[in-house]
Amino acid sequence: MTEPVQAEPVVQVTGVRELARDLVVIPDRRVQLVPNIGVIGGRHSVLVVETGLGPRNAETVLKFATEYARGRKLYLTTTHFHPEHAFGAQVFAGEATFLVNRDQADDLERKGPGYLEMFKGLGAPVARELEGVELVRPDLVYDREYDLDLGGRVVQLRATGRAHSKGDQVVRVPDADVLFTGDLVEAGQFAIFPWFPPHDTDVSGTRWLALMQRLAAEGAGIVVPGHGDVGDARLLADVRDYLQLLRDETWARRDSAMSEATIAAEVSALMIERRPDWVGREWIDKGVGCLCAEHSA
Repeated sequence: MTEPVQAEPVVQVTGVRELARDLVVIPDRRVQLVPNIGVIGGRHSVLVVETGLGPRNAETVLKFATEYARGRKLYLTTTHFHPEHAFGAQVFAGEATFLVNRDQADDLERKGPGYLEMFKGLGAPVARELEGVELVRPDLVYDREYDLDLGGRVVQLRATGRAHSKGDQVVRVPDADVLFTGDLVEAGQFAIFPWFPPHDTDVSGTRWLALMQRLAAEGAGIVVPGHGDVGDARLLADVRDYLQLLRDETWARRDSAMSEATIAAEVSALMIERRPDWVGREWIDKGVGCLCAEHSA
């Protein structure tokens, strides 16, 4: 994000959408820095996916989840460590078991404080929501795969390896054919590349593309993106196709020894021409920078 955030990044429990039996999404309403939040139920337990940005948003999510659970045990997971997805976990302490993959736990500990300060600089509305944030350790950490039994429903947590971040995970609900992707997938938006050298270069365009090729091949009946409208498997294909085109066009120009600035300008113009309705155009240049670095690696 290059411009200050103007809208209040506040989770509102309105328009909650039921995707399947005992499975709902609190939608982002297309508000910047508000994620889609999942609540997935089984006979004895309920899993919450994402906290929202900061303690106040997390309190809203916890209140909704507690009422939804009606006495069932609560779990919390986050798709990656970025602030609007994970920086409300402190509110769930003592109320829910917080579990993530090992790489994400490492991201949270190692990079969390820096991201907290960076996001506070995105404008007064963001800084207000981040007041009082305490970065907490997960209660349970797994390596690559974890199957969470909620009672008659098993939810699959899968670390994907380095892509949008080092610690990305997807959350799949097989019996409902629902996949939560976090920021590996956005709807109606160019892929978010947190490429901030030398401070953060964990994002990998090539690994992200390989992952999306696999996810698109596996498919899902319902896909819940990190941001934007819930959709189907076409969302996976859209991101796969975009990343492939971004890589191919960037690398073709890199082979001709163009400057990175010229490559970014040409590729950005092409991508906007192909997807004029997508938002987040500022992330195209970041993607070009990342892929230029991977081309010469």
